[in-house]
Amino acid sequence: MRLFPLLPALSLLAASCSMQPTPASLSGCWTQPIPGQPQQVQGMALMPDGRAGSINMHTLLYTGWKLDGNRLILTGKSIGNGSSSLFTATSTIDSLSRTRLILNTDGNREAYTRTLHCAEQ
Repeated sequence: MRLFPLLPALSLLAASCSMQPTPASLSGCWTQPIPGQPQQVQGMALMPDGRAGSINMHTLLYTGWKLDGNRLILTGKSIGNGSSSLFTATSTIDSLSRTRLILNTDGNREAYTRTLHCAEQ
């Protein structure tokens, strides 16, 4: 059995599954299960204008985002016991498709799923 005729089709399929990170391809709501609470999700809402919001995260409030090559830079406010601080978090985009986003932050990989409707908090 020869697989060579299938190679162009497989290459096309692989290319259609991954996307280049652009503001348009990243805009939307991205969620993941909350550890220990698989029925609940948390994540981020990335607006096309660079604003961001947190989904189901009350102590980590995203306010903005930008793309620098294949790096996603999130800004916001971390709220702790009576104090708060501003933060900037930078993650490398390991993989992006229409429905999946995999971010790598200092060697920690996290997978997100695009959701059609999200409750920004």
